[in-house]
Amino acid sequence: MSRRCELTAKGAQVGHSVSHSNIKTKRRFLPNLVNVTFISDSLGRSVRLRVSANALKSVDHRGGLDGFLLKAKDAELSPKAIEIKRQIEKKKLTAEMAAQA
Repeated sequence: MSRRCELTAKGAQVGHSVSHSNIKTKRRFLPNLVNVTFISDSLGRSVRLRVSANALKSVDHRGGLDGFLLKAKDAELSPKAIEIKRQIEKKKLTAEMAAQA
């Protein structure tokens, strides 16, 4: 399982551990990933994603999973998140068509 956020594409970074004597050794900085169950308002079901703690705050700020995915770029999202985004867009479109009729 890759250490990458499914919503923001945050991944591992590489840097140095620097000792007191200034010896540098390679190390990895891993993102703070958590398994979270989001509830989609338009789909009416729950979705499990592996996201960073920072993405949790972003999802809350943008008004839930639906709002976050509709504003997010496809390049940053995982294939699973892109599929959920398409389902949400399709549901919103059918709801608008029903409201017009």
